[in-house]
Amino acid sequence: MKIAVFGKSFTPESRSYVETLYEDLTAANVELRVFSRLNHFIEDHCNLNLRFQEFNSYEELMAFQPDFLITLGGDGTILDAITYVRNSGVPILGINIGRLGFLSNVSKEKISKAVKALTSGKYVIDERYVLKLNTDAVDLDMNFALNEVTVSRKDTTAMVTVHTWINDEYLNSYWADGLIIATPTGSTGYSLSCGGPIIMPGSESLVITPIAPHNLNVRPFVIPNRYNIRLKVEGREKQFLVSLDSRIYSIESGSELEISLGGFKVKMVKTEVQEFTTTLRNKLLWGLDRRN
Repeated sequence: MKIAVFGKSFTPESRSYVETLYEDLTAANVELRVFSRLNHFIEDHCNLNLRFQEFNSYEELMAFQPDFLITLGGDGTILDAITYVRNSGVPILGINIGRLGFLSNVSKEKISKAVKALTSGKYVIDERYVLKLNTDAVDLDMNFALNEVTVSRKDTTAMVTVHTWINDEYLNSYWADGLIIATPTGSTGYSLSCGGPIIMPGSESLVITPIAPHNLNVRPFVIPNRYNIRLKVEGREKQFLVSLDSRIYSIESGSELEISLGGFKVKMVKTEVQEFTTTLRNKLLWGLDRRN
């Protein structure tokens, strides 16, 4: 079995969990590749006395042909890792040494249990839709997003106007700080913090969520994911921002963006079958009432 391991930012407190992961993987006799930044952390802070082969790019990772990619971090680490996996179909197992961890659903205390389940084939694959962004306004090396595509203001406190069409039918001109187009996966992220609904994973839906809208009569809007969305953003400034998950680009005012369902899905590994409702209660304290 070939396994690649990805991670970027670590604290000294993470050292023991990194050591546990590598001790379990080497004991399972898997062939490893390690992201270079993580490898340097291991060399500087862990007592493994091992030198792992590294990868630094999508091309290097694909040349290794891993069976799985394990991430060490939080959900942001998984979003970064997807830029190395892309549409290859390599399943991702997320180990949460961050904070919330919706996608990275293996707790750091259960690393050994997760590795054993992975190497013994006792897991399930959860497939997640991605969004695709098409535009002539900027050269995108990776035009997909797992969580959301967001347009927002840049270098100004003034609002922007986001003209919006669905399947070429005019919907609305949002006067706001920006607009979020989120997948069910992204519905528990930025969209949620802006008042958007939580959408069950696997739902064939998208949500359009305005960011701090000036009008009180606009609210988040759920649509089928088979629909295409076209945006045209205007404002006082010459440029605005468009982000695909954590990747941010500057685009000229007046540019048009087309957002649709991507041509592939991201595969997530679940070593413990845990219902989404359980995750909501554990991660977001959903429905918590001290009176009960």
